[in-house]
Amino acid sequence: PIIYKTYLKSEHSDENIEFWLVCEAYEKIKSQRKRISMARKLFTSYIQPQAPNKINIDSPARKAIMRNVQEPTQSCFDEAQRILYRHRETDSYP
Repeated sequence: PIIYKTYLKSEHSDENIEFWLVCEAYEKIKSQRKRISMARKLFTSYIQPQAPNKINIDSPARKAIMRNVQEPTQSCFDEAQRILYRHRETDSYP
């Protein structure tokens, strides 16, 4: 995993694996209050157009998250994860 993350960093796509890992933790959050807080952090860091670690997802997925981030469900970021998984399968292997 560390070697793979180093490779992704060299490819300028380490934000994808970071987002993926945070989403895996996010899905386990039971508290609605904590889920809202984490969803907003994910949105600010990875989803919003000016995010410092903006991930490469399509506009419909980004807009769906933007609509749902105020009252996020455990599956709020699932489509983004699916997109990143497809990117990993096709683009992110040395």
